[in-house]
Amino acid sequence: MASPGSPRAVLFDFFGTLTQAAPRGDGHAAVARLLGCSPAELNAVLDTSFYRRSRGDYGDGPTTLRWVAAELGLRPDAETLRAAYRARVAALRADIRLRADAYAVLSHLRQQGVRIAVVSDCTHELTEILPTLPIAPLLDKMIFSVHIGAVKPDPMIYLAACAALRVEPRHCLYVGDGGSRELTGANAIGMYAIRLAAPDLGDHLVFRPDEEFCGPSARSLTEIFSPSLVAA
Repeated sequence: MASPGSPRAVLFDFFGTLTQAAPRGDGHAAVARLLGCSPAELNAVLDTSFYRRSRGDYGDGPTTLRWVAAELGLRPDAETLRAAYRARVAALRADIRLRADAYAVLSHLRQQGVRIAVVSDCTHELTEILPTLPIAPLLDKMIFSVHIGAVKPDPMIYLAACAALRVEPRHCLYVGDGGSRELTGANAIGMYAIRLAAPDLGDHLVFRPDEEFCGPSARSLTEIFSPSLVAA
């Protein structure tokens, strides 16, 4: 599809796009220990339930973690559950390393008058973490799947971002690493999409990779906003 030239809005995926590759770090073992299971057992349930949890199917953060524990045959008391949820938020926060050029790219877009949103398939933990990050003041909107009740590539999540930014899809650029088939989903509703194919993403935890996408790609956020790529 045609490039938007100078987009009025840019929608960014979060994990693997504004952040470096985000495999689960050592902090997640503390969550398993508090719940009384092995990290491998916990990760297996987290992996198979990712999209249901990201739609908010099981309630708020602690309630969702209680459901995860129940899937493992565990019944943590209220105090243990609270501690495990706090540990999970801390573990996810520790996994997040913003890309070195993320702040500069977002700041440049703001200076150009471009509206910016993060559109993320995520669970409740990120809704607590992202507003505290250095890039938060540069974002016009944060669109979380767990609040919308839909995950990529469902048109609902992209259209929610467009409505929040007051811009039509055809005037939007979508940037993502390709998880959740997000790039083909963005193209399908009329957005122009670019894949971030950064060298570190070999270690990234990704679900439903966007293997059908055949559009443009770049190795860094800075490269994406070069005139030759955006205006091609």
